[in-house]
Amino acid sequence: MSTVPHRLFFLGVGGIGMSALARYFLHRGHVVAGYDRTPSPLTHTLEQEGIHVQYVEDPEAMPADFREAGEHDVLLVRTPAVPLDSPLLHHWMQRGARTIKRSELLGTITQERRTLAVAGTHGKTTVSCMLAHLLRVGGVPCNAFLGGIAANYGTNLLLDEDAIVNVVEADEYDRSFLHLHPSEAIITSVDPDHLDIYHTPEA
Repeated sequence: MSTVPHRLFFLGVGGIGMSALARYFLHRGHVVAGYDRTPSPLTHTLEQEGIHVQYVEDPEAMPADFREAGEHDVLLVRTPAVPLDSPLLHHWMQRGARTIKRSELLGTITQERRTLAVAGTHGKTTVSCMLAHLLRVGGVPCNAFLGGIAANYGTNLLLDEDAIVNVVEADEYDRSFLHLHPSEAIITSVDPDHLDIYHTPEA
């Protein structure tokens, strides 16, 4: 993935979707760090795996190689929940670093290989876990980005060095799914939801 710099900083790294991406790029050999408001079992796991997590919005709390990196050497990844007045977001924007949303980064991954996307108001995580499990036990090497911790695997990210397919959740919030490039899609259910984004059930 040549368009992604060697260093990635995640604003909201403790989120279930963000942490899966952080772990994925760490596995790919990138240097990964991030911020979250409060410690959690998930952020502790990230730290144990080698990801620097800070809990204060102070640029000085970042690792030295991030503080000293050039503007094109770091990719800032954020969720829609991060306010525009975030000190860390402001810091990176002032430095001219490229900033993208989580869904955009996931979208670049879906371009790499065949992708099965699971959409719907309810059941995305359950169906994604089932689908990934069926592929694995069926001998189909896959990567899976899950919206929860799969009980039988104890993780939100399944990786296979020989993966030929991705399993992802097509999140409808903030129209995130529009950034994905699925080969096939599954729709579990459709109900009025996120009306702050779509305004009407018909939308």
